Amino acid sequence: MRVPGLTAVGDSFVEGRGDAAAGGGYRGWVPRLGGQLGLRPAAVRNFGVHGATTTVVVEQQLRLAVSARAGLYGVVVGVNDLVSDFDESRFVRNLGTIFGALRASGATVFTASYPDIPARLPVPDGFRGLLRERFAFANTALGEVTADTGTLLLDIATQPDWALPEVWTADGLHPSSLGHHMFAAGAAELIASRTATTVAA
Repeated sequence: MRVPGLTAVGDSFVEGRGDAAAGGGYRGWVPRLGGQLGLRPAAVRNFGVHGATTTVVVEQQLRLAVSARAGLYGVVVGVNDLVSDFDESRFVRNLGTIFGALRASGATVFTASYPDIPARLPVPDGFRGLLRERFAFANTALGEVTADTGTLLLDIATQPDWALPEVWTADGLHPSSLGHHMFAAGAAELIASRTATTVAA
């Protein structure tokens, strides 16, 4: 399968927060992955926005992503749903819409599970427990939707390295530069192991 470009949608994890760029702003895993795939920078598009929920992706990013006609799509979104006004039905419906639309284009699509972010947040234990229940539900739902749509799943929630403090910034929400590097490397390995990819910039 030829991959003429990489397009990513989602929240600040996709935007690149936690991985400062030399000239200002953020670098993040998206351009790192593009480089590992041998793509020119112009072939890599990033629609990630700080604070985005699954609803924001459906309403504001999905149409732009589909119109990019990329051969490879990366999606990381949902944490902002889980830590705020969480609605299970809306969450599952939005995931189905996002992955269904991107896969319908014939592209390869990948995403990642939700690691134990509640463990690092400065919140009361009672709320931490509620968040962990939500994250467990979200990972189950994500596993089902990705299986149904043929989306590749990078299961960082079960990888011990993603529990290391140096993989995260001080706020506990965003990966550090090391975390973004690890994510790009893991995504590249997943894509290589599950697809026969010929990269074309």
